[in-house]
Amino acid sequence: MTLPPVRPSILALALPVVLSVLAWPGVAWAQDPPRDRFEQRRDDVPRRQASPAGRPGHNRDALSDSVRRFERDHRGSRVLSVERMQSDGRDVNRIKAMDDRGRVRVYVDDPQRRPPPRRPPTRDDHD
Repeated sequence: MTLPPVRPSILALALPVVLSVLAWPGVAWAQDPPRDRFEQRRDDVPRRQASPAGRPGHNRDALSDSVRRFERDHRGSRVLSVERMQSDGRDVNRIKAMDDRGRVRVYVDDPQRRPPPRRPPTRDDHD
């Protein structure tokens, strides 16, 4: 039994299909959310002492708080990106924002440095 000859046009169509099917698992892995891979790696590493700053959600809370403070203090600015970084051994949040003139500014917020508590407003008419 002999097979019919394969046309070059069929081969030209089949080759990209086969290659895309073989590449699909790599694309799917690359699309995994980074936190899933981080949690998987974190499970492999022995746990350290639990501290409030070491909670997984704490970093996200600190970033959110920094963005809220920035937006409250800089009306009209648009936050472009926020990232956690180390500066002088401290964790700080770097905020890139565009001001009302269209200039990109970089602000650094230290979530560990808390502003002094607000005093309640005083009334001028008290005796």
